[in-house]
Amino acid sequence: MSESASAVRSSNRTLLVRLSVVAAGMFAFGFALVPFYEQICRVTGLRDLDRPAAAVNTQVDPTRTVRIELDANTHGMPWRFAPVERIVDVHPGAVTHVTYEIVNTSDRPVVGQAIPSYGPQHAGRYFQKLDCFCFATQTLQPGEVRRMPVVFVVDPAAPVDLATITLSYTFFRWRRRRELLMATRRGPARLAGW
Repeated sequence: MSESASAVRSSNRTLLVRLSVVAAGMFAFGFALVPFYEQICRVTGLRDLDRPAAAVNTQVDPTRTVRIELDANTHGMPWRFAPVERIVDVHPGAVTHVTYEIVNTSDRPVVGQAIPSYGPQHAGRYFQKLDCFCFATQTLQPGEVRRMPVVFVVDPAAPVDLATITLSYTFFRWRRRRELLMATRRGPARLAGW
């Protein structure tokens, strides 16, 4: 074997080892990304779907109101779900209580989990839920009717041009919590497949 063929073979082996190390590193990074993302969310408070906001002493701003439009949906569930009031006007900083009603129209118990969304999307930063039925799964017996509260505060720091917030809940048939949270991170297009 010539000296140049031996050098090429050695160079190829070195390249193969380097590419293998890079591929293994990329795999490990991809594998570690989900728990890393969960830790980032826990530290920053992002995607805290199942935890109430910290109650803080805020001053009510009586000089302006924010219209809260309430919406309710179910995804492939035998439930009727609707807000008792569709629109409420609130002063930023005021603790507000609204109620949703849900009915299991099937002949068997059904477990569901509500996922909130906001319109416009940035409104979620200023909408602080202190108590919500979305913090836990809901089990309804056949024909059961339940009224469920949402207690919230619109942050007085909300921009003045944020005059309307749409709060929408969608109930999904309950699956493991981790699967549900991962689906919400993938966005509405992925949730449509549930």
